[in-house]
This record gives sequence, structure tokens and C-alpha cells, in this order.
Amino acid sequence: MNEQTDAIDADRVLKQKHRAMWAQGDYPALAGELIPDLGAILVEACGVKSRQRVLDVAAGAGNAAIPAAMMGAEVVASDLTPELFDAGRRQAADRGAELEWMEADAESLPFPDDEFDVVLSCLGVMFAPHHQAAADELVRVCKPGGTIGLLSWTPDGFIGRMFAAMKPFAPPPPPGAQPPPLWGSEVHVRELLGDRITDVQARTQTVSITSFHRPDDFLHYFKSHYGPTISVYKFLAGDEEKITALDKALTELADTFSDAHGDAPSQMDWEYLLLTARKQQRETRHS
Repeated sequence: MNEQTDAIDADRVLKQKHRAMWAQGDYPALAGELIPDLGAILVEACGVKSRQRVLDVAAGAGNAAIPAAMMGAEVVASDLTPELFDAGRRQAADRGAELEWMEADAESLPFPDDEFDVVLSCLGVMFAPHHQAAADELVRVCKPGGTIGLLSWTPDGFIGRMFAAMKPFAPPPPPGAQPPPLWGSEVHVRELLGDRITDVQARTQTVSITSFHRPDDFLHYFKSHYGPTISVYKFLAGDEEKITALDKALTELADTFSDAHGDAPSQMDWEYLLLTARKQQRETRHS
């Protein structure tokens, strides 16, 4: 009993840290300024239709949930970090979209089995630390024959490489946690979902970023806006040598991915995996 209690307490602490990580900075602004179209791309790939029940897991400020609601679907936007919802509600109001916002852990969703026609996540569920637990929940709450749709940064794309560059400077991950960009590997996602899905459609695509003139601009923006980056720098607080080394690693990475021409903003192509599948009509339990 003590071991079970300890595990529950450890998970609660871990989730509190994740919530705090995404509450800092300004992820809604980042998503709106840099990648505003990715949610709609996922919604289109999932074929969301009017009157469908749709769940956006780890929805943030609703980058996918709002476009789904604008299709006439009945949408629930769930996230571990409800601090992001205020920005989402404002965006939804501005666009005339109506949807429900609900605090929820992607690894333990507060919904019945077989509840939603479409279960999707745009750059969200990939950050749940325990991948199999999160994948199991995606499948559980999806109706048999329903659609599961995921858009995730790839390991070899820019954001995946950014996490790899930050890893030596970050605190060690908790036991059982896996790197977020693994969700950008089709093989990994197929292993997580197993034989509970069919009709898998997967392709890698890129989004072009033209918001930064120089690698330094990217560095300063992510140090002020992006929760995971902010958290690593907070962990290094006071260690100027490591801070300088991380600055160098991230600016060099940005420079590698940049295509600059004179005074024009550089273009960076960030790769992601877009994957959709259908839940088997009769679910085969994952072993």
C-alpha cells in the first residue's frame, strides 16, 4: 500500500511540475504567432464533421479545438494546464466558436469509454510523460470506428533536435518518462496504439517559420515564451557557464535550420508527423 501511495504522490508532483511548466511563458501567443494553421490541418485530416463529438487532448488554448468547433462539432478541449484556457476562450469568442473547456490529465481522462467520434491532439499529448498510458486513454475514449488524429514534432525535425540539444542541460527525466518527440515517429505511435487501430494514414510535413531574422531572435523568443525552454534555463539558474553553452547550442541549431537572405526574415522548416487512424470496431485489448 505504501508503494502504491508513493507512486500516486510522485505522479501528482510530476503533473504539478508539468502544469507549472506550461503555465509559464506564453504558449498561446507562440502557437498563434508561429503555428496558427496546424490545428486546422489536423482537423481537416480527421474529417471532423458537424454534430460529431470531438475531444482535443492536451488542447492548450485550442489550436485544434477551435477549428473543430467551427466545423459545427461538439468539442471538449481538455488540458492539464487550465491557465491556458483564458486565451483559448478569448480566441473562441473572437471567432464565434462555442466549445467546452475542461481540466484533465491526458494519462487519466475523466470521460467514459467509447465517448467521442474523434479524439485528436495537436502538439499536446506528445508531452505527457508516460506514452503508453496516454495512448491507452486516446483509444479508450474513442468510439469503435471513430477517428484518432495526432500531429507531433518529429525527432529529427527542428523541435525534436531542440529537445535533444536541451537534454544534457535539463534535470534527469522521472522514471518511465519518454522523450516527447518520439510521438513524431510513426513506428513508435503504431507500437503504442497496437492492433486496436486500423486504416493508419501517416505522413511527415513541414511548417515554415519566418518570424525570426536571426538565430538570436529565436533564442530570445523561446526563452521568454516556451515553457520547456524556460524550465531548463531556470534549472541552470546561476550557472553562467552552462547557460552560455546552452545559448550556443540553441543558436547554432537555429542557424543550421535557417535559410536567410539579406535583411529578410530567415525561413525555418519545422517537421511534424500527421497521423490518423480508426479505432477497431471491436477493440483488442492491449497487452
